Amino acid sequence: MLSGITSSIREWAGELHLADDWMTLFTVSMGMLGAVFYVASISMKTVIPLRIAGIASAVFFLVFGVLVHSFTTIFLYFILVPLNSLRLYQMLELIKKVRVAAGSRDLSMDWLEPFMTKRRYRQGALLFRKNDVANEMFLVVKGVYRVPELNLIFRPGEIFGELGLLTSEQRRTQSMECVESGQVLTITYDKVRELYFENPEFGFYFLRLISERLLQQVAHMESVLQQHGIDPHYRGT
Repeated sequence: MLSGITSSIREWAGELHLADDWMTLFTVSMGMLGAVFYVASISMKTVIPLRIAGIASAVFFLVFGVLVHSFTTIFLYFILVPLNSLRLYQMLELIKKVRVAAGSRDLSMDWLEPFMTKRRYRQGALLFRKNDVANEMFLVVKGVYRVPELNLIFRPGEIFGELGLLTSEQRRTQSMECVESGQVLTITYDKVRELYFENPEFGFYFLRLISERLLQQVAHMESVLQQHGIDPHYRGT
């Protein structure tokens, strides 16, 4: 009987040892997968694949932290998982809104609001002068703004100041004044470039929208010239 009990204890100990080996292997695998996805994330050139790889890495490291009972690891990656998920969601929503806007020719660009800062202007204030250095674009929230040289009016929902981003010298092509006190949202060209290079799809649709706005302004100028009896296609010799 004693030998039978001893044999049973040995079998149980062997099974327990085997279970420990599998758990150790699983724990190490979680850490290795986390490391692989982390290296993959820092090698990504665009933000969406980077965020996806970052989320996967954080999830594996979080599981690893739970298995090894590392509270600092658990705390760190418990924060990083939802943070990366939120940033991924924001970028996907931005791309979606830009795509819809480009398809519907909605030129308001209000989908840039999450990346912009508020600024207020009083009536008569000059936002910028022609040939000033250009480093930001504007989205009208409240008030009315006018280009004195062309008598163009900008109202809430419209954007201006984007052409400076496309010129080689990055200078204002016209002046802009506030004719009715209000509020605008601004975004720097550096931030636009950052969004552009983080996700080429954003850049593609953004350029389409800018082109549409430029063509719209050209058409407006032609209609103004025609109203004054001037042929917009006439070229003097």
